[in-house]
Amino acid sequence: MTDSEVDANDVGVDDVRSRLEDLEAAVDDESERREVREAIRLVDRLPTDGVRDRIDKFTRRDIAEAFVGSILISLPMLVEDGVNDIAAHLLAAPSLLLINVGFVVVMTAGMLYYAEFRNVEVSRPLFGIVPRRLVAILAIAFITAAFTMTVWGRLDGWTDPAVALSRVSVVWAVACFGAALGDILPGESTGADINDELDEFGERLGIGDDEGLF
Repeated sequence: MTDSEVDANDVGVDDVRSRLEDLEAAVDDESERREVREAIRLVDRLPTDGVRDRIDKFTRRDIAEAFVGSILISLPMLVEDGVNDIAAHLLAAPSLLLINVGFVVVMTAGMLYYAEFRNVEVSRPLFGIVPRRLVAILAIAFITAAFTMTVWGRLDGWTDPAVALSRVSVVWAVACFGAALGDILPGESTGADINDELDEFGERLGIGDDEGLF
């Protein structure tokens, strides 16, 4: 077996995607670039065998998994009156509230990128530096906490927004951990990356730039 045959046999889906991304960056014609993007989307839809340790895509399925994880972990907190006591303590000392927020962000990032449950890579960050998965997990957990607490009457109808937000922040802290675990523990999700789907949607609407919406 020749070296070229070995190399050809060792090429995987990730290698093909990487080369297509290089090709997308190299071509100048917009119609050719769209064809390359479509090829990338087709590669993303290819089935994968087993659970991959490396995670770089972020899909609609990841969003659903994060939502379910945040619900399951935070549900017991919704009926716990201790949430109100903790929220009152944080609200009485705004610096502690900020520390709590910072702690949640750091711990969520640590679970995603450093705890080694999975090898999660930062891919296609927002504005080139902000990890999109981290932002999505924090946002999903916050929306979930705010929605469930509102529906279950734990926020007194938002009559006092400061009190309501402080209570949400307590449940949000727990929901973030659940969302992170729900997202990464199942491994790499199948399907197209959410950025590619948004780019495709933007192209259909005739908006976006040469590099896509995101």
